Amino acid sequence: MIPRLCNPSKTHSFFLFGARGTGKSTMLRQAPFLKNCLYIDLLKPDVEERYALSPKLFEQHARAVDAKKWIVLDEIQKAPKLLDIVHLLIEERDQRFALTGSSSRKLKRGGANLLAGRAFVYQLFPFSFPELGDAFALESALEWGSLPKIVSLNNNADRANFLRAYVQTYVKEEIVAEQLVRQLDPFRLFLPIAAQMNGQILNFTNIAADTGVDHKTVQTYFEILVDTNMGIFLNPYGRSVRKVQRQSPKFYFFDYGVKRALQRTLNQPLPRQTAEYGDAFETWFINECHRLNSYQQLDFTFSYLRTKDDVEIDLVIERPGMAPALVEIKSAPRIDERHIRSLKHFAKDFPKSDLICAAQVPLAQNMDGVQVLPWKDAFQSIGFNR
Repeated sequence: MIPRLCNPSKTHSFFLFGARGTGKSTMLRQAPFLKNCLYIDLLKPDVEERYALSPKLFEQHARAVDAKKWIVLDEIQKAPKLLDIVHLLIEERDQRFALTGSSSRKLKRGGANLLAGRAFVYQLFPFSFPELGDAFALESALEWGSLPKIVSLNNNADRANFLRAYVQTYVKEEIVAEQLVRQLDPFRLFLPIAAQMNGQILNFTNIAADTGVDHKTVQTYFEILVDTNMGIFLNPYGRSVRKVQRQSPKFYFFDYGVKRALQRTLNQPLPRQTAEYGDAFETWFINECHRLNSYQQLDFTFSYLRTKDDVEIDLVIERPGMAPALVEIKSAPRIDERHIRSLKHFAKDFPKSDLICAAQVPLAQNMDGVQVLPWKDAFQSIGFNR
């Protein structure tokens, strides 16, 4: 078992959200404090049907459990009405619940009882590099991602087959089964286009023209990806600087292997010193920041900065109690003045900030006030703890 950085409370009810296949069920089944719990797997059709049709039956079964013992409801979005019972039992009995879900969209859309702070909220992601330790291989993470099943497979053919099945299951189980879209075909057409737009500033109107739906529907499609934990928005920096800024968000898929599967490029190599490789490294680095921030509960906020004349900072990180960090992400093994030009351009606008270039360089160096760091050192300099 690979220990996870996610550390949910052992004394307080909680939600554990995460995309399918990130290991939520495995983590809870192996957690010592949940050893003697009542475990209800709502992915099983007969279990889901039984309790969805009769929440009172669930209440009877839950009340038969000692109030000091845990109850696990796996994939709670399958039967959101049970949350009213959960709320009641937390109030009446101080019962402790572990509630997992791959999607919050159905809960939000249906007005489900989200327990109003009575349950903490945690996220689980594909493996982060500190979790894998010496077993972590950057090239594999860029090409195939780091979902637990991918990490356990021994050859690329199996990895490709798993990822193809994964995206098919996502459409079938998350989109069709949960009825998240009215028309499935436009959404199917949207997915590879969204993969192609990974890491770029989103133009909803252009994507709508390619997909055959209106721009508001495209916005909804991206929101579905976020709500089903398939990706994150990176919003433009919100404060004024001396240059006029772009205002549309970027979108990054949560795992580059899944992105390549959606784009149908799994059979293509990912050679170094290409735009695709650079995109993979940037996506991975930003996702790692997002994961570590969540696991370590640091409350960092992330944005990008690009002016209308296309001067860009990949990542602006606002850190409570610390100066902002401006980060350029470069996959190159050698860095020169060209790579840090944007950081120096904005240095006057962020006079007390840390200027960091995270790259694949072997050794750290200081270039005219910019810290050029190996990517592992960059995470530490940003403020993440190993």
